[in-house]
Amino acid sequence: MTVFRMPRRALLAGAATAALAPAAQAAWVPQQPIRILIGYPPGGAVDILVRVVAEGMQRVRGVAVVAEVRSGAYGFIAAQAAARSAPDGYTLASAIMGLMSVLPAIPGIPVPLDLDRELTPVSVLAGTPMALVARPAAPFNDVEGLIAYARQRGGAATYASSGNGSINHLGAALFCGAVGVTMTHVSYRGGAPATLDVSAGRIDIMVANVAEVAPQIRGGQLKGLGVTAAEPTPLMPELPPLAARIPALEINNWFGVAGPAGLPAEVRDGLAEIFAAAVRDPQTARILMERGLIPIGEGGAAFAERIRRDRARWAQVVQANNIRGD
Repeated sequence: MTVFRMPRRALLAGAATAALAPAAQAAWVPQQPIRILIGYPPGGAVDILVRVVAEGMQRVRGVAVVAEVRSGAYGFIAAQAAARSAPDGYTLASAIMGLMSVLPAIPGIPVPLDLDRELTPVSVLAGTPMALVARPAAPFNDVEGLIAYARQRGGAATYASSGNGSINHLGAALFCGAVGVTMTHVSYRGGAPATLDVSAGRIDIMVANVAEVAPQIRGGQLKGLGVTAAEPTPLMPELPPLAARIPALEINNWFGVAGPAGLPAEVRDGLAEIFAAAVRDPQTARILMERGLIPIGEGGAAFAERIRRDRARWAQVVQANNIRGD
């Protein structure tokens, strides 16, 4: 069983902060349940994450959370509802990397609200590396073999994605650019049919969230080649960390929450602190890591900077590969 332990440096920093607490302004504390609008289908990674963190918030801080699915339109339905809510800290929405940093960089994707002006980033809850997987009968067992295979095929090797502009698409495009190969993109309407065709041997490779493909890797329906991280992932430590050799291949697909514009700083920071306490709680962290999610608990200006940094990064990938939305 993997147990999340806060680094000693972080513990010391926390102790120092606590020592100064009496002189600081009292943190904002919610006086009623917090509603989190989930912009993605029930049972998916975002839905599971929010509900696990909600349980942690109740257990660690006694804060009640009502999780409500408002899926559709790439997550914008939930985001718009949160943007139109009162800036009091009691209505938030899922704010993931795909919504906040990827979609705004892709031509052809309708963006119905100004993400920077109409939403306030509150907290990055957790992230997950991506897994590079191949069809089970592929004539290679590692990244070096895949690179040689792709070069030999002269662009005829294929990779699947869950749609044009999806993180699966951009992740594979980033891989091809980083290692200097050309492959053919095959777009599907969703991750399930894309994964199915890779496992059936009709497509060569795919980049997907680790948790989504771990069962197929363990069952032999997919061949795992590595993860887009500098260190092994707790969910599948046997997969080599690709970014340890090729730093450009580090992809942390993060998941967070945001509130409406005008959210007072003390409310935003109070919420961020509660979320951080929940995801860093050993019990919550263990449950998340068992599902392939690594606790982060980052808020405020750091979250906003993460959004800007990743948006610039994915914009470069989009432009280099002339990617457009469906």
